[in-house]
Amino acid sequence: MTTHPLRHRAFRLLFTGRTLSAVGDAVVPAALAIAVSRATGSAAALSLVLACAMVPRLLLLPLGGVVADRFDARKAALTTDLVRCAAQLVVGLELIGGDPRLPHLAVAEAIGGIASAFAMPTAAPLVTGTVDGEGLLRANALVASANNAARLAGPALAGALIFTAGPGWAFVLDAASFAASAALLAVIQVRRTPIPRRSLRADLVEGWSEVRARDWYWTSLIAHSMWNGAAAVLATLGPLAVHGRAHGDGIWVVVLQAGSVGLLLGSLLASRARPKRPILAANAGLATYALPLALLAAGAPAWLLVASYALALCALGFLTPVWETYVYASVPAGVLARVVSYDWLLSLAAMPVGYALAPLASDAFGAAVPLYVSAAVVGAACLGTAAVPGVRRAKALTAVEPEATVPV
Repeated sequence: MTTHPLRHRAFRLLFTGRTLSAVGDAVVPAALAIAVSRATGSAAALSLVLACAMVPRLLLLPLGGVVADRFDARKAALTTDLVRCAAQLVVGLELIGGDPRLPHLAVAEAIGGIASAFAMPTAAPLVTGTVDGEGLLRANALVASANNAARLAGPALAGALIFTAGPGWAFVLDAASFAASAALLAVIQVRRTPIPRRSLRADLVEGWSEVRARDWYWTSLIAHSMWNGAAAVLATLGPLAVHGRAHGDGIWVVVLQAGSVGLLLGSLLASRARPKRPILAANAGLATYALPLALLAAGAPAWLLVASYALALCALGFLTPVWETYVYASVPAGVLARVVSYDWLLSLAAMPVGYALAPLASDAFGAAVPLYVSAAVVGAACLGTAAVPGVRRAKALTAVEPEATVPV
């Protein structure tokens, strides 16, 4: 039996800080939407603010990976926590003041998006630097479970704050969570693997070479990207598809809550399940996302839609810690943050495309067509990874040994 990750002081403090920031982040989406809607009454204004956060995050992720590998990931995470604390505090105080200005909100969210690009790649070296290799799966499952529990409780907490104290206090709570996370990071020690100083281009190329050298990795990332693109289609067209039904808005809320429950159950399952071929099993599970897409297009009964979405998100909850554990154990520590940054970049790249194309396709062909197409694409992409030799050869964690660094 391996030592439980929470028995390690460094991981225990890291886990506490990450959980606090996850709770803070979970209340922000609803608060931001309501705040911008109240201030402007414009959907375009909300899209602008969201884009200000997402675009710099995607563009700067590879650079964030270089920084996390080249310098101390703990210090990078601490710095980005402080930056995001300041950005969210500015938004909160602006909203509490009663005269929020759209440019100020957009700039603050852009700063938060930039900080996020440098924070996201630090997660991998922070976990591997505080937990021994044999405890990685349990550690990743703990982090995923905490994040998913925060997502489940976030909307209720957001509603309580918004309708009692106002949306500004949700941002103050998020700022406080980042401050607490930074304070905890300041008192822990994290193992790190120094890398030789080279040019920025050489560091970026080395990270991409590590991704490209593993057929199980880059082919799975294509499938994950298709999954996220399909998720954007469902998020865009789903509320409209059920709106015409009796209690349509309530149905959609239940669907989303069922998905949150599924995420949590999937991450809890991952801490105990030991599939012999983890990448193959996790990718096959992602293919279940085709079910809610197809059922929504077909006008299936609400209970069937709810059940299928819960199953699909359970598969996602299972994939996250299983995937992260295999990646962390397979990629050399000195290049891990850069590899993870490309992972995030490629996985999320299709989401803006899905958001943009879904309404256009719906207007041209009706909502059912893009939903059916998305179902076919996500099913084929995720199941298709089974044809990749590296995916089939990827064995359980106990059989994983770190692979050699690819020379550049």
